[in-house]
Order: sequence, then structure tokens, then C-alpha cells
Amino acid sequence: MTRYGILGFGHHAIKRMLPGFAEAKESTLTGMWRRDPAKAAANGREYNIPRIFNSAEELCASPEIDAVFIASPDALHLPHVLLAAQHGKHVLCEKPLALNASEVEQMLFATRAAGVVFGVAQNMRYNSSIQLIREWIAEGRIGQPLLAHSQFCYNADKSPRAWIYDPSLATGGPIGDVAIHCLDGLRFVLNTDITEVSTLAHKDAHSGAVESHAVVSFAFGNGAMGAVTVTTRGSYRSLMEVTGETGVILCENGLTVDHPVDVVLYRQDKVAAHQRVSNDDAYSRMLDSFSAAIAGRGEYLATGEDGLHNQRVLDAAYKSWHTGNKQTVA
Repeated sequence: MTRYGILGFGHHAIKRMLPGFAEAKESTLTGMWRRDPAKAAANGREYNIPRIFNSAEELCASPEIDAVFIASPDALHLPHVLLAAQHGKHVLCEKPLALNASEVEQMLFATRAAGVVFGVAQNMRYNSSIQLIREWIAEGRIGQPLLAHSQFCYNADKSPRAWIYDPSLATGGPIGDVAIHCLDGLRFVLNTDITEVSTLAHKDAHSGAVESHAVVSFAFGNGAMGAVTVTTRGSYRSLMEVTGETGVILCENGLTVDHPVDVVLYRQDKVAAHQRVSNDDAYSRMLDSFSAAIAGRGEYLATGEDGLHNQRVLDAAYKSWHTGNKQTVA
């Protein structure tokens, strides 16, 4: 059983991480730290968390902790990853990994030097819907993929994450927050990397320095083209769709974990296959997969090295928006 400590315990930890740990078979939550000590103490009592640490360093140094799950604001990811690696702890870090690719390179250097497992909490790679789409594409059910699209919309005005519009803490607006899930999901189902990026985005009075909605288009290494459309001003939606030479795969709300979703295969405008799946165990499956990787019993699906590519795509997306030019991804 891998014993985890959480650095950064906010809305996401309560809504997603705690249920994930509750259902996990090889992963247990042993302790946590958050920036507000009073809230940390209240959380510990409410959710029966065994240890509440007074500092991030105390948690990382504790012999009771095997792996550190970093869920702090984006700007704190780098110092927290470095701290965990310094104390020889395995590191699972929320997305986006960092503020830029240079920070991710520092993370990779530190975790490799420490000899610890380093992964990204791209939990949606463990969604049954995403894995089924990947399987159908690999089986050739739609022929050669040509076009791919993912959309993620939600209303940030109702978000309890107060730091989401703060550019000193957040990598960006919805591009950094949720487009990272979309582009990673498209890369995963197509089993390829992104080679070119072009972005259109807008700010509004509420989003301030970061974007409120955006369209990011991609060229993929396998010849397909695609787009991610995101907003923090819309009704909730998380679409995944891939068009190939002989068919189309469509999954409305394919990234959601709150209710079952339908994965549908169309050929010649008719339903050729339909499967209803649930993604509600994705977080626990992710945790146990990371624990298995620590034990040397499997491969974690979202490595730090893979996360570096995603961060380079994010960097290119923001550079394209600010310059108005298409960007090449190394």
C-alpha cells in the first residue's frame, strides 16, 4: 500500500481526490498540508485525514509518506516537486505541470537525479470513454484519423478556486486549466504528438490578464488535424470526437466523471456501434496505476517526460495567441 501526502488541499482535493483514495486498492491518503492552517485543521477533522502537517517540508520529510501528490496552485508546482524529490519521495503532480516548459525540465532533472517516479495527474487517460475511443481507433474502425476535436466548457464565476484568474498563480485561463485535458486526450486517443499550434483567444472584464475563451488548432504527427475549444463562460460540456476516412467516433461529455456517457461509432451516417461507460473510477485507477509503477509492477500512462511535451504545447499555444503566428512544437 502506497502512502500519499497531499500538498495543496482545495476544492479539487475534496471533490475528486478524496473519492479516488476511498475507492483505490493500493493507495491510501496518510496526510496533507495546505496554505491555510485553520482550513487544514478543519479538513483533517471533517475527512478523517490521519496527519495534518505544519509545512510542505514537514510532509515531504516524513517517513510516513511514500509519495507526494501535488495539488497546489500551478506556480507552486515547481518548488513542491523539487522539495519532494529532495526528500526522495515519488511525485504525482496535477496538470498543468508548471508555468512553462523550462520549469518541467527542472522537475525532470531533479526527479531523475533522486531516482523517484514522476507522473502527471492526467486522470482522464484513465477514463473508460477515452480508453475505448483509443481502442476503436487502434482497431481501425474509422480508418485513418483525419480530424479531431475536443471541447471543455464550464462557468468559472461559480468556481471556488479563487486563484484561477491570478496570473501569478495560474498558468493561464481555460487553455492552461482545461485545454490541457483536451489536448492530452486527443494525443492519447490518436497515439501521437502535436507538431504545430495556432491560437485565437479573448479576455473579458472578469478574466483580467488571462483568457476567457479560446480556440487552439493543432497538427498531429500522424497527419491528422484538430482543435480544442474552451471557455470559462459556458454551460458545462466536455466533447470528444474523431473523424476518420471510414467513420466517426463521438462522445458527448466524454471527459465527465459525474454520470455515464455514450461512445458512439458512426459509419455512413448510421450507428455502427454504441457503448455506455462510466468514468467514475478513473481517479482511483490512476492512483493505483501510479502506485503500481512505484512498485515496479506496471507503466503509468502519464509520465513526466510525456508531460513535458504537453507543457511545450501550452507554451506554443500562448505564444501563438500573443504573437498571432503559428508555432512549431519541438
